[in-house]
Amino acid sequence: MVMERQYIGADKFIEIVGGPEYEGRAVELVRGVIVEMSMPNPEHTEILSRLHARLAMYVYDNDLGRVAVGDTPYIVERNSEGKDTVRGLDLSFLSKSTAPQPLPRQPMTVMPDLAVEVISSSNEAADIRLKIDQLLEAGASVIWVVYPDMRIVDVHTASGVTMLKEDDMLSGEDVLPGFEIPVADISPS
Repeated sequence: MVMERQYIGADKFIEIVGGPEYEGRAVELVRGVIVEMSMPNPEHTEILSRLHARLAMYVYDNDLGRVAVGDTPYIVERNSEGKDTVRGLDLSFLSKSTAPQPLPRQPMTVMPDLAVEVISSSNEAADIRLKIDQLLEAGASVIWVVYPDMRIVDVHTASGVTMLKEDDMLSGEDVLPGFEIPVADISPS
């Protein structure tokens, strides 16, 4: 007898992962399947801290919106077959016009203007590519994918991808006009 795979939707996922058996565990829902994420390594968290500090200071000093950090969950795909997707983002920016007030205690249902992912050795290339596609299709404007080992940042938009190297400046483009950070400042020396 062949068992049919069971998929769950975003609402059931939220209910399940709110239970004690998932406390302290990082998980995503990818096309109806719960996927456990590995714990970030110290290099990952330092890079995230560097980006968060610079981005948050700029956003709050200029009263531009909200910044969320630490695998903030976003519902990026609702599927009629129950194969929903809820992704955790390392860092995200929501403009004043995008951010709900107050921020919810449940996964976000609006897409961030800017999403940031810091790549770790446990990330699979196919899953990162899928995540980028899902975010862009759901309405995220810009996605920064930081590759610490190569000291590069890929900037993804609906019009394509641009690779920035260590000597380049990462800018907020139209999403965060005036924001810039040298790519070299993102990764520890």
